[in-house]
Amino acid sequence: MKPLFSSLSEIQRELAAGTTSCRQLVEYYLDNIGQRNAELNVFLEVWADEARQQAIIVDEKLAQGTAGRLAGMVIGLKDVLAYQGHALQSSSHILDGFKSLFTGTAVQRLLAEDAIFIGRQNCDEFAMGGSNENSAFGPVRNAQDTSRVPGGSSGGSAVAVQADMCLASIGSDTGGSVRQPAAFCGVIGLKPTYSRISRYGLVAFASSFDQIGPITHSVEDAARLLEIMAGPDGMDSTASQQPVPAYSALLEPLPHYRIGYIKEAIDRPGLQPEVHDALERTLDTLRQQGHVVEAVDFPFLDQMIPTYYILTTAEASSNLSRFDGVKYGFRAPDVTDLESLYKKTRAQGFGPEVQRRIMLGTFVLSASYYDAYYT
Repeated sequence: MKPLFSSLSEIQRELAAGTTSCRQLVEYYLDNIGQRNAELNVFLEVWADEARQQAIIVDEKLAQGTAGRLAGMVIGLKDVLAYQGHALQSSSHILDGFKSLFTGTAVQRLLAEDAIFIGRQNCDEFAMGGSNENSAFGPVRNAQDTSRVPGGSSGGSAVAVQADMCLASIGSDTGGSVRQPAAFCGVIGLKPTYSRISRYGLVAFASSFDQIGPITHSVEDAARLLEIMAGPDGMDSTASQQPVPAYSALLEPLPHYRIGYIKEAIDRPGLQPEVHDALERTLDTLRQQGHVVEAVDFPFLDQMIPTYYILTTAEASSNLSRFDGVKYGFRAPDVTDLESLYKKTRAQGFGPEVQRRIMLGTFVLSASYYDAYYT
């Protein structure tokens, strides 16, 4: 479907002209959510009253000339991002009943620029999956064709933008979880360089891979969200200390780049002809725009997936060990001792895909397998 607005710039021109208001925008998106959410299963929770109240505040700031850079932007949050006082479940029963005690850095920076948050979005459980079929709350469906998957793990975030339920979403990407659903849904998805955005407030899957990223209708909006969320953070020692460029200002005029593509990926046996042709057309378009496009040799494609699974499952095994039913979240009933509490809580609280990755990660972390996997 064609969105009412394809960028924040369009919205802010309408706001300046007085032809729309933040309150009207929120009602528009709430109406779209009400019409399609039952079918698409995108939002696990809609913060209607809160969004309406925030819209009133932003409208008042606009009238006073004190509004932030994101005034008019209605945003959905993937269910892996901490927002104080709001449920945070990672689309898993293991966190039933849990509410975040703090707001993550990226979310706080968006709030400071007057973004309006409209709800919590469905995803693969603990961001583990590529189809959004692994959620404890049911699959998300592609708005273009509900018999198709939207990709994952940020499938709900991508479909929310695709179906015009919000102007932008904030997702997370470990091994394609922003980029792949964005591609499946025909929207813009960006995984920033690792450490560019603080991970404080992001539920960890694989800490050395995870990165927060925006999903939008336009490259301009993705750039604007990145420059606001990025930057050093005392709560995350891995966050980059490098200055944050004004990414949105770099888009006009568009500079010419030297762009590399992996030759082995395009010439790979088994690649579907229509995918091959689409890639070739894209490369031709980039050349016509004046960019230098060159093939790059990368002979390690066959090793990438096994390496990814060894490293990410090992990290997941460690990160998810904290969910044991003792301090917060789901606790299995009818336990007889501490060991049965751990076993039953984790067996009943985690879904099959998460259990599979925890087991694989625990296996590769075993001391006796060090030589087989790490040398």
